[in-house]
Amino acid sequence: MLAARTRPRASLALLFALATAPALADDPVPKGDVTKYTFEASKIFPGTTRSYWIYVPKQYDPSKPACLYVNQDNVQFKAPEVFDALIAAKEMPVTIGVFVSPGVVKAIAPNALDRFNRSYEYDGLGDAYARFLLDELLPEVERQKALDGREIHLSKDPNDRGIGGSSSGAIAAFTAAWERPDAFRRVFSSIGTYVGLRGGNEYPTLIRKVEPKPLRVFLQDGKNDLNIYGGDWWMANQEMERALTFAGYEVNHEWGDGGHDGKHATAIFADAQRWLWKDWPRPIKAGAGSPVMSSILIPGEDWQLVGEGYGFTEGPTANAKGEVFFDDIPKNTSYKVDLDGKVSVFQPDSKKANGQAFGPDGTMYVIATATAQILAYDQSGQCKVFADNIKGNDLVVLANGSIYATAPNPNAAPFSELVYFSPTGERKVVDTGLKYANGVTVSPDQSLLYAADSRTHWVYSYQIQPDGTLKYKQKYDRLHVPDTADDSGADGIRCDREGRLYVATRMGLQVCDQPGRVNAIIPTPTGSASNLCFGGKDFDTIYATAGTRVFRRKVKAQGAIPFMAPIKPPTPRL
Repeated sequence: MLAARTRPRASLALLFALATAPALADDPVPKGDVTKYTFEASKIFPGTTRSYWIYVPKQYDPSKPACLYVNQDNVQFKAPEVFDALIAAKEMPVTIGVFVSPGVVKAIAPNALDRFNRSYEYDGLGDAYARFLLDELLPEVERQKALDGREIHLSKDPNDRGIGGSSSGAIAAFTAAWERPDAFRRVFSSIGTYVGLRGGNEYPTLIRKVEPKPLRVFLQDGKNDLNIYGGDWWMANQEMERALTFAGYEVNHEWGDGGHDGKHATAIFADAQRWLWKDWPRPIKAGAGSPVMSSILIPGEDWQLVGEGYGFTEGPTANAKGEVFFDDIPKNTSYKVDLDGKVSVFQPDSKKANGQAFGPDGTMYVIATATAQILAYDQSGQCKVFADNIKGNDLVVLANGSIYATAPNPNAAPFSELVYFSPTGERKVVDTGLKYANGVTVSPDQSLLYAADSRTHWVYSYQIQPDGTLKYKQKYDRLHVPDTADDSGADGIRCDREGRLYVATRMGLQVCDQPGRVNAIIPTPTGSASNLCFGGKDFDTIYATAGTRVFRRKVKAQGAIPFMAPIKPPTPRL
């Protein structure tokens, strides 16, 4: 239902009628200009040509960057006339409209068919279309001028930016805001195609799991919308509304009896825009998220930058004090982060260290990729070789002193190995066959071993036997994979004291419950993460390595530290 109106409907209807009537000398509603252009220079969608239109309201002052509304599939919903009326009534800010058609790759001969990019650009998930708008089309828009010569300047504040469309254009609008909430925060969606054409059916699940974003979304659909091979549009739009509500988003909707057309959307477009722009310029804020998300994250506590400018960061681990150590593999340097967040060099020649972990006696075990060794540093910093001839990736040290290490060998059978080192130094291979064994850790009670397979969407689970061997191997934790990748990129993994498994992936930290189901996804500021650990005095701060940067975030959860005494977690809800 539409939100309660602060202005009588008759007043808005009158303004709309005036805006769409033939111009008169004393017309109380100033009318903006609409100009048409062609864009053919895309590198993101190479070879495409498309039209776009720019609406510039009469009230626009070039000295003040204007708010922005982008619409897919050309000019729809009588938007210029609606904007004229709402801007005149001060029910939305001065806003420049950009209306863009989908790209077409023109045929090479008269008897050949054009390639129509609409579904590819609009229905596909990922950030490609958002990048097209932000990096290519909108800079082109700002190089144009209004009919009267006014230069075009668009606000870069995401709270000043809306985006919308219908059908595939609607999901394109939502995807652009979902991928880039730093650029768009107000979404109008009419008869949205959130169905199984190119993965849009996954959105209701992702919305429930991913840390909420600062978006305000208006949905419109009718019960006679499409119901075909790709799905049921009417049900899918209601699923979107339910998911957005569950996750704490600002969401509004208008359901009707219509079909897959623009009649209903055009009728309610003005009211929808009034709701989307209500209380502007107050910023749109993110909701609290699901109960699981609320049980992990602290309101107001966001990611903080620990350090940046590295080559590629990996291997975060914490000692008994909660001090954190991480590696810069390309620059062959290891660093220490003290409890106050100060970063200092720990090893200037790390032998290209990758995974590392502390043992119960304070020894730090390090995978040295440059020498194919496991090195052991005592508490004074003295180093000795613990194991030779192991092309390792990551490792975990248990409270009894035993060690498990992953050794990926992706180019030859038997592919990756899991290698066990007993407390007395015995070494044996305890599993093979993962495509690319990467992160490794144990459950809080240290009865289960988890190993991430980067080149799939699985984390494997094993039961640890008294002699260190592994039994009952299962593809256990099923991870989400971004539309732009063929695998999850699962890397470092850690458990908290509740038994939840945190997996560093291309989508950020995916948090799995004990039965192996992803309950929450927490992106880093860069989106993805290569590894993580729990650090800080109480082990309640997540440190995440993310490419050239390292971040930390204080949370409600506490890490289960493998070199400390085992902890039996609570029984999960099945």
